[in-house]
Amino acid sequence: MESRAFGRLGSVSALTLGGGGIGGVWGGTDRAEAVATVHAALDAGITMLDLAPSYGSGFESEVAVADALRGRASDVMITSKVQLPDDDGRDFAARIRSSLHASLTRLERDHLDVLVLHTQFRQAGTVLSGTVTPSGYREEIVPVFESLRDEGLIRAWGITAVGDPEPLLDTFAGTPRPDTAQIVVNALDQSGDLWIHGDDVRPDNAGLVRAAAGAGVAVTAIRVVAAGSLTDALDREVPADHPAAVNFARAAPFRDLAASLGESPASLAHRYALSVPGVATVILGVKNRAELAECLAAEARGPLTSDELKAVTALTP
Repeated sequence: MESRAFGRLGSVSALTLGGGGIGGVWGGTDRAEAVATVHAALDAGITMLDLAPSYGSGFESEVAVADALRGRASDVMITSKVQLPDDDGRDFAARIRSSLHASLTRLERDHLDVLVLHTQFRQAGTVLSGTVTPSGYREEIVPVFESLRDEGLIRAWGITAVGDPEPLLDTFAGTPRPDTAQIVVNALDQSGDLWIHGDDVRPDNAGLVRAAAGAGVAVTAIRVVAAGSLTDALDREVPADHPAAVNFARAAPFRDLAASLGESPASLAHRYALSVPGVATVILGVKNRAELAECLAAEARGPLTSDELKAVTALTP
């Protein structure tokens, strides 16, 4: 598998196994299959696992990975996350340390390779539930992340770069800046339920990728199949007005294009993300070995040709 530069952590495989799928977020799975999928990912050359306490009931993704790695020699990198909406109260330092300690306990590790702030920013002077202000991030959260790195409890830290672009661009331009940013990268630029501003305002995910990469922030691509919207069929029941269902309907031309190119929509979606300049690694939302195998085959086929890339980008609204 291709290896790509990943900032202070050296290099990373072009594909990263995400915790959402093995945690049951994207359709049903079980512990045995989750563990087998982790083993298959490592055997295929994947060098990073991207987890979160919120991925699955009972912290399923972290617990499954602990099971998979127990007794197995591995230098795989582990990412996990912390959510810090300021409407849950301040005391960010205590909340970060408590969340990190709990993740390390579940993972049976003494450090994380990356700790990611999994909370959207809001514009200063606005009120938006479930978010954090840029000043709260800069003045209260970043110093804790830096201290945790100095203490050896994490090797690097990052952000989930979704939401209002202005404060995100400021984080890339300022110092200390995050080591990595998780940014939505998919063929139709569909952020789904991560985008909280409706259809009236479009996200500029491509601009965020360029800004992050230009500032030396390693980009991890998320929502590559748009929560299942860029696949053959949604693998879970959602209401007709759910963003995933709406985007699935909008993606019919993408499925037609994939068929004309002789590959599955999921394969085409992953090859597209792997072809985007500035992307260090693509996070997989797979929940079993069959879905993993499809993604591994897509990576092995290599990036899209210029003609294929033009055909895909022509579909972007």
